[in-house]
Parts: sequence; structure tokens; C-alpha cells
Amino acid sequence: MKSILLHVQDNQTLVPRLEAALALARAFSAHLSCLHVTPIEAYAAVGAFDGAIFLPDVADALGKEEAQARSKIEEQLAAEDVSWDYEQVTGPVANVIIKHAALADLVVTGREDGGLAARRMMQIGLLGDLLHRCRTPLYIPPADGTPIDPVAPVLIAWDGSFEAANAVRSALPFLKGAASVLALEVRRSSEDEFPSTRLMEYLSRHDIHAELRTGVTTHEDVATVIVREASRAGVGTIVMGGYNHSRIGELVFGGVTRTLLLDCPLPLLMAH
Repeated sequence: MKSILLHVQDNQTLVPRLEAALALARAFSAHLSCLHVTPIEAYAAVGAFDGAIFLPDVADALGKEEAQARSKIEEQLAAEDVSWDYEQVTGPVANVIIKHAALADLVVTGREDGGLAARRMMQIGLLGDLLHRCRTPLYIPPADGTPIDPVAPVLIAWDGSFEAANAVRSALPFLKGAASVLALEVRRSSEDEFPSTRLMEYLSRHDIHAELRTGVTTHEDVATVIVREASRAGVGTIVMGGYNHSRIGELVFGGVTRTLLLDCPLPLLMAH
């Protein structure tokens, strides 16, 4: 991972998100590209008869916020030992990030800890768009500001899906540098077939020696089991596929991806 894209968003997670990106850049000797995206719709209001109306006061306020965020980040980066650049763009947020991520190895983004439910759901919507449309894996640090450790043990949430396989391939640099690797397969029934060894074989060809652990849950949420086992193992990052089922299905019925995006105390490395 030699090119890391940091999605800059001026909210309460800006500092921990930046710290996480810096830790990753140092660990992999990578270049850090900071991208601040101002949503184009923030500059205008839609009138009932007149169409979009430009709001100059809002534009001035947004300009000041952008300048403050840039000043804060550039001041910190100037004292760091990583190469970096900073770009501010106005446009559709997901589209801009996806375009800039085309030649990045990792996108560092995030979500807020708590706050208004509507705002959190908007953030989950953005993360969902990025997961579905971006071919670059996402790294989502914890929202509470807990420092990350790029060489800490890694847990692979394995279900045999194409999405999980994509996440594993994307995470190879993490897995090779991790203190240990645990592959966890959580099942709904103990009568399922014997766990496949294909993942272990794939990892061993990359000189990654992992432990395969299976668990059965009939009443607990799968996401709860994943987080508990990760905490017990002292895991630093959870690697998993995102949205193995449709996003609409997860919105209505719930799902592992949606649950962990909303609330996970550990960093997530996700791919779709």
C-alpha cells in the first residue's frame, strides 16, 4: 500500500481519522493524499418555482470551514515524516472520492460516534455507495479516537463470499505485517458442512500462517460474535466483505455490514 487517500471531513472524527491515516502511511511507507469534498448541493436551496437558488452566505461559511480544516491538517502534516498533498474539490461527494481512489491502494474514511440518527444514516449511505462503486478497499477507524496499530493481530470475518475474498486480497499487506491472523467463520447451524480450507491454502501461499476458528450462533447477532471474538484475541483490524446481501435487504432486516458500520469499536478494512 503505497498510495493512501484520506477523505477529509470537518467533523468530530477529523483528528482521529487523520491520525489513523498517518499511522498507516508510516507503517507502509506510503504517500498520503488528503481530499476535502464539499457537496455541491450545500451551496444552493431548491425553490418551489424558481429551481435552485444560490446562497452566498452559506458559500462564505463553507469557505471558512474549508480553510480552517485545511489549515489544521496542513499544520500537522508539515511536522510529520510522510509525503503528502492536499486537494479541495466541490462536487458529488461519492463520485469525487471514487474518481480520486482509482489509483489509490486504500481509502481512509469514517463515521461519527453517536450524534443525530439521520446524520449517521447519511454517513452509512455514503459508505455504502463507496463500498458498492469503489474498487479500492475502505479503512474505517473507530469513531471514538482510539489509536490504531497497523501491525496488531488481524481478524478475517470469513463467510466464503466473493466480497470476503476481495477484502482478503486487498488486506494482504496488513496480513503479512500482522502479529497474528485469525480467520473466523460464524455459522447459524452446527450442521453446516465442514469449513473449507481454501482460505488457509491461499494465505499460506503468501507466507501468512493463520488460525481458522468456527463458531455457531443461534440467537446472537453475527456482528456481536465477530466483535467479541476480535476483542478476546486483541485484534487491531477486522477484515471483511461489505454488503454480501443487497443494501435494501440490510436496511429492512438488518445485517452484519450495516451493524458494524453503525457501531464497531475496532477498525474495519472492507471491500465489496
